[in-house]
Amino acid sequence: MAESIEDRLKSMIVERLFLRVAPEDIEDEKSLIDDYGADSVSLLELVVGLEEEFGIRVEDEDFDVAHFSSVAALAKFVRERSDG
Repeated sequence: MAESIEDRLKSMIVERLFLRVAPEDIEDEKSLIDDYGADSVSLLELVVGLEEEFGIRVEDEDFDVAHFSSVAALAKFVRERSDG
């Protein structure tokens, strides 16, 4: 069975942000900033991760903190970019 977008995002987030938490322990709706300590540099690292992991291009106008607020928000963003 293929990994879900959320599971792929969680693994990428833990790897890129050097979190000391297992990917499966990251909650989809929890704030990446408030609950997991992501900052502006971390968010830029996530942009690179999204582009590499999902083959999508994140343009400057797409860079809205709301898209990066949680795993659920990132998954929605990836699905929107993947569909067209």
